[in-house]
Amino acid sequence: MLDPFSLKSDKTASKVGNAYLLAAGKAPGGFGFIYKIGSRISSSRHKSPVYYANTLMVKRLKAYLDENHFDAVVMPHLFPAEMMTCMKRRHMDIPPTVVISTDYTCIPFFEETECDYYIIPHEDLAEEDIERGLPTEKLYPFGIPVSPSFQKKTDKEKAKVKLHLPADKPVYLVMSGSMGFGKMHLFVFELTRKLTHDEQLIIICGNNKKTQRILKYTYYRNKNVHIIGFTEHVSDYMDASDVIFTKPGGLTSTEALVKNIPVVYTAAIPGCETKNREFFVSRGLALASERIHVQISQGITLVENKEIRNAMINTQKHFAKPHAAADIVALLEEITANTDTTKETTV
Repeated sequence: MLDPFSLKSDKTASKVGNAYLLAAGKAPGGFGFIYKIGSRISSSRHKSPVYYANTLMVKRLKAYLDENHFDAVVMPHLFPAEMMTCMKRRHMDIPPTVVISTDYTCIPFFEETECDYYIIPHEDLAEEDIERGLPTEKLYPFGIPVSPSFQKKTDKEKAKVKLHLPADKPVYLVMSGSMGFGKMHLFVFELTRKLTHDEQLIIICGNNKKTQRILKYTYYRNKNVHIIGFTEHVSDYMDASDVIFTKPGGLTSTEALVKNIPVVYTAAIPGCETKNREFFVSRGLALASERIHVQISQGITLVENKEIRNAMINTQKHFAKPHAAADIVALLEEITANTDTTKETTV
């Protein structure tokens, strides 16, 4: 596992890694505007400023690859794909390259890359990718890989016992994300007002310690509200839940899809998340609204109306690709079958 910017310095890697979080969290409107501009100027016929910025890392990354003798390079991000593309255009000797798209859209500047294999979330997205200039024969609709824990579904009652939750009460799960994007405090306040029959509300704040601290202080007397920080047991919380409220990130959406848990989308970060929301909602895989009271009403309906809930779950089963990780590994084994077995694969 390598962050290519760490080849320059950990400080550089941190700055690049946090740039998206800062832009999307502090100025979502501005980020959305930049995303739209990027979508309009993005083309396979010319190179973007993003491409040229990433070429600055080519020498360092090439030296690293030469030193370690890898059989393949797997990239779940645009930036290293741009770096590897530059190497290929400069006729450098590089391993086969595999790009994994982690959003349900062809993101800006994706089409200016020239990699060997493109893993996309679903075959329904192939037309968009092809229209943007990606070769049909390089597209593999394997899905977005998720942790093995999400491929296993624990019985709801067992999951509740494991998490010390009442077995006879519905469970509402709120995934706030690391940035706590949107009006989280207002959303939780409105939701708790609607839950008047001891329904259980679980809020996973991730690394957002500020949100966790505020919510804990606000609801410390409410035994039905459970505020969770960073946890490695998200899979268990999903298994115990009857509905999930989450912003439409590509990975969380895929985890819920594989788990077959009804989803209601809260505030989306303009850009990729808006596209993710469009994909899921248009196919009956999730519900969404711009208004908090509608989101809450949708969630309660999914819990209380068995017919609507089961319809969404059945649709999710049809679209889910739980074996994406295994399929990608099988492709890597095929790619590297005739190479030196002492070499490695880097991500």
